Amino acid sequence: MKVDVIIPTYHPDDRFQKTIKMLLQQTVLPNKIRIVNTEERFWKKEIQELSSNIVVTHIKKQKFDHGASRNLGAADSTADILLFMTQDAVPADNLLIENLLKYLQKEKTAAVYARQLPNENCSDVECYTRKFNYGEKSRVKSQKDIQELGIKTYFCSNVCAAYKRDIFVERKGFISRTIFNEDMIYCGGIIQAGFCVAYAADAKVYHSHNYTPLEQLKRNFDLGVSQADHPEIFEGISSENEGIRMVKDTVEYFVKQRNFGAVFDVVLQSSFKFIGYKLGKNYKKLSERLILCLTSNKAYWNKEE
Repeated sequence: MKVDVIIPTYHPDDRFQKTIKMLLQQTVLPNKIRIVNTEERFWKKEIQELSSNIVVTHIKKQKFDHGASRNLGAADSTADILLFMTQDAVPADNLLIENLLKYLQKEKTAAVYARQLPNENCSDVECYTRKFNYGEKSRVKSQKDIQELGIKTYFCSNVCAAYKRDIFVERKGFISRTIFNEDMIYCGGIIQAGFCVAYAADAKVYHSHNYTPLEQLKRNFDLGVSQADHPEIFEGISSENEGIRMVKDTVEYFVKQRNFGAVFDVVLQSSFKFIGYKLGKNYKKLSERLILCLTSNKAYWNKEE
């Protein structure tokens, strides 16, 4: 199967060059690496010189959208598989693509996402959260898992996720305008349509962030907005239960470790996440001025007509 890798970039740095170099060392090499770069003035030409198979499309910042920009990268692809990544996701080894493809050999599996490992500078809380959300066991999820997993049934992350292109094209790709969460909106739709989404624990990338409480609030505000805007996917499916379970599990772990500083961080960050999420779910009741203070994606709101 031919694989095209699609990566949106903005201010690409040395870490992104490492990502590209690791992709060029895979046991299954990409057919093309298609980069959708925001603002040409920030692009580093030496990145493109790493391989003749790198194709770059430049867009203006006001044109960036999480769904539409990725669709743009996929538009000219004729590959069997579309592998979407973010610029700060570094393959952990040379088996990333090979291990993802294994899960797409089943007819009903339309998408598969990779395990995210913490970076070296990762905080204690973020490290444990990564282990909670991206465990050591692989799993294939379908409609029958909704009662057990709730919203996590639809979970998928375009930090590193591969999709069958024929199904992707048939379903018209990602939603063309979204504040955030284009991957879960897509995967929720395909699961509702009878397809499966796989989690590949043996396909690994290094990716983590040490967000501040305020950054967590803003990210979760945008998450809440995305769910409020797509009731056809998220209405009637349990969401908060999974978050509560993660908080309880994380607090219990750090209490046992007698790491009370981490316990404080968990409670603080979780509170900001919950507040942001609830505000996002109810954003239609908020003023435009407050929304712009709460969001991490001001450009999205500036596009509103």
